[in-house]
Amino acid sequence: MTADLLITGATLLVTMDDERRELPGGWVAVQDGLVSAVGGAQDQPPAAQEELSAQDCLVTPGLINTHHHIYQNLTRAYRPTTRASLFDWLTGLYPLWAGLDEEASYLSAWVGLAELALGGCTTSTDHLYVHPRGAGDLISAEISAARELGMRFHPTRGSMSLSQKDGGLPPDSVVQDDDEILADSEALVARHHDPSWGAMVRIALAPCSPFSVTPELMRRTAELAERLDVRLHTHLAEDPDEDLFAARTFGRRTIDQFEEVGWLTDRSWVAHCIYPDDGEIARLGAAGVGVAHCPSSNMMIGGGGIAPVRAMRAAGVNVGLGCDGSSSTDSASLWMEARNAMLVGRLREGPTAMGARDALEIATLGSAACLGRLGELGVLRPGAVADLVCWPLTGLAFAGALTDPVEAWLRCGPVSARHTVVAGKTVVRGGELTAPGLDDVLRRHSAAAARLQRLG
Repeated sequence: MTADLLITGATLLVTMDDERRELPGGWVAVQDGLVSAVGGAQDQPPAAQEELSAQDCLVTPGLINTHHHIYQNLTRAYRPTTRASLFDWLTGLYPLWAGLDEEASYLSAWVGLAELALGGCTTSTDHLYVHPRGAGDLISAEISAARELGMRFHPTRGSMSLSQKDGGLPPDSVVQDDDEILADSEALVARHHDPSWGAMVRIALAPCSPFSVTPELMRRTAELAERLDVRLHTHLAEDPDEDLFAARTFGRRTIDQFEEVGWLTDRSWVAHCIYPDDGEIARLGAAGVGVAHCPSSNMMIGGGGIAPVRAMRAAGVNVGLGCDGSSSTDSASLWMEARNAMLVGRLREGPTAMGARDALEIATLGSAACLGRLGELGVLRPGAVADLVCWPLTGLAFAGALTDPVEAWLRCGPVSARHTVVAGKTVVRGGELTAPGLDDVLRRHSAAAARLQRLG
């Protein structure tokens, strides 16, 4: 059978399959959006309707972003909050985010997902928890942008129900009551969630954090996710202030409260998780909870901690990779997150603790497990989705890097994708987006950002 697409001539193809095969001169054949065959230089590839050259490239599965707040690229590097603590940072930005509407949500998603694609990401989540009254259907607007770009997308229906008058951080204008949140969550799942193999859109339910929603909403959300068979996401153990808040409010630690409301389950993955103790790490692993490791954000604003990634992985926690919101990291590059995961892992645990292959595994297989799609995403083998990246290994940055293309990929650089392929379709070709309209989107995005930031 003639393949739809053949990616051929890689310096090295890293499959991330069960044998962790790495194939010099590798190629990947694609049929109907799925991988139909892989091989090395000694294997004969099939005929194909279209060929894409991976000459002088490392080819890997597409990187998977398991935590983001895409709308925050409308307030990148917002000067009044650049030196704030986490809680002060949030308090300063919530009044600006109250201006979010469908147009701004669409534009921020288009820009954010395009930026991710250029950095080798093929699947991204988004945690949109700000839903101002009268703003419209923000998540459907994001999904429209993802479809235009051809990106695989897992938006999560975020929520906040505790405003400043209730002892929370956000203003009244961006919170909703529990019934409203749950009704909209169920409606979004009915409208957009695709449970099938190779799905381009899936919905998860994602109350923002233990200090921004009621325990009752956490419990009811877990029950709804079970009934609808969708995943759960929230922030957890991101900052030492969380445990102080939980002790004062609930009389227990944050992760104890997480279990109390029914979230300690393999349906859940959480963002950051910098401050669990050893016993909590063991409980998370035993329950099958996933963790989105966000190294750049953690360094920028997360209380100064380095997540205990090695210990979590040893305990069976599925650790994936996340870039987090653009206001806290300001650059949405999963290549950069993979590099920083490698660096902070070595900083915390020593030089043997983390290499480029470990970081790649976190960004692919670990992330796929967080999203409940292990075996489907994050691997190049027959039957898996045809999501892959061709990373160029040429030029000054790679001069002398001759012995190990995978280590060179993260130790050298920086690297952007030469080609990014999602479901067998090229969304980045030759380092450029294939979707039209970038200049117009950037112009409109700038106007929306100026409006939210109250400039002019």
